[in-house]
Amino acid sequence: MTMLRFMTAGESHGPELTAILEGLPAGVRLDKEGIDRELRRRQQGYGRGGRMKIERDHVEITSGVRFGETLGGPITLHVVNRDFANWNERMAAFGEPAGPKVTAARPGHADLTGVKKYDRADVRDILERSSARETTMRVAVGAVCKEFLRQLDIDIVSQVTEIGGVAINPAHVDPAKLGTDVGSELNCYDAEAEQAMKKAIDEAKAAGDTLGGTFEVVVRGVPAGLGSHIQWDRRLDAKLAAAMMSIQAIKGVEIGAGFACAHLPGSQIHDEMYLDEAGHIYRKTNRAGGLEGGMSNGEDIVVRAAMKPIPTLMQPLHTVDIATKEPVLASKERSDTCAVAAASVVGEAMVAFTIAAAICDKFGSDAMIDLQKSYYGYKERLAEEW
Repeated sequence: MTMLRFMTAGESHGPELTAILEGLPAGVRLDKEGIDRELRRRQQGYGRGGRMKIERDHVEITSGVRFGETLGGPITLHVVNRDFANWNERMAAFGEPAGPKVTAARPGHADLTGVKKYDRADVRDILERSSARETTMRVAVGAVCKEFLRQLDIDIVSQVTEIGGVAINPAHVDPAKLGTDVGSELNCYDAEAEQAMKKAIDEAKAAGDTLGGTFEVVVRGVPAGLGSHIQWDRRLDAKLAAAMMSIQAIKGVEIGAGFACAHLPGSQIHDEMYLDEAGHIYRKTNRAGGLEGGMSNGEDIVVRAAMKPIPTLMQPLHTVDIATKEPVLASKERSDTCAVAAASVVGEAMVAFTIAAAICDKFGSDAMIDLQKSYYGYKERLAEEW
């Protein structure tokens, strides 16, 4: 069993959202404002809906931290849903049911399969938990993991690379600027492409439609040797892919050159190795995305994800009413036109957790001072030998 794990709880319009993160070493310094800053990043983005104008997410930590340092026990994080004030009767834990039932299941959502699987008569019983509002707590957990990784000189950044068919020009992006504040509303580092993306979002909103896109997460400073080739469930690339695919609306994941590997020859895919003057191995390319044989290879880890358009449309799609079995239009929940920028922040969080878990698995997770000694000793050995 992995040393680091987390679980979330709560509904989209319930009183609060909760996460418990267990397995982080004692002695990790945390900054509450740093966690809140990540939560704000998730709420921002061109194309977001009205819900984000109501919520002002900030974290409360009720266990596992004392005087700004982790204690080694489970860390409990809470975020209050301000919108619950408008939903307290419809989302009450006890009492008589209130409010209209949702019976027009949305295509592309968990609605129909969820009511079948869990034997519910109201789609709200499913959509409240399947909502991407749950990712609030993933970002909170990821922010804690980011603080842990920074204390090991590991940094995680992201960028939106495409929205609605409008893609960045990689030549316009300075990789060194990723993670810096360039004033982008879409977490995009190609200003020209961002303007075209905004236009596409505006057009989709006017049409009552939604847009998806792609984003990229980059991990800098990871040493070679996280993960393993020994068993399928220890492969770091598999864990990263699973973590990204677990995010609501993500339909595809690639690492490094990804799907390009299927149609290019090996001479254009594999990263050749060279020796520098000091006898250390280096590479001129990183098409492997920092992962070979299920293990980190010392290069930047590069993971990309494709997000489908949000299934809540203001011009609803055709569906069937689960109560009357009559053809109807899908229900309309307050939603976003495009949330790819927000998803990129969630992607950072899930990658941060996955890398943090790999670190704890390899170097132990009781006390930060012991982990750091083991971690930097390992890096020193690699530097001497390679």
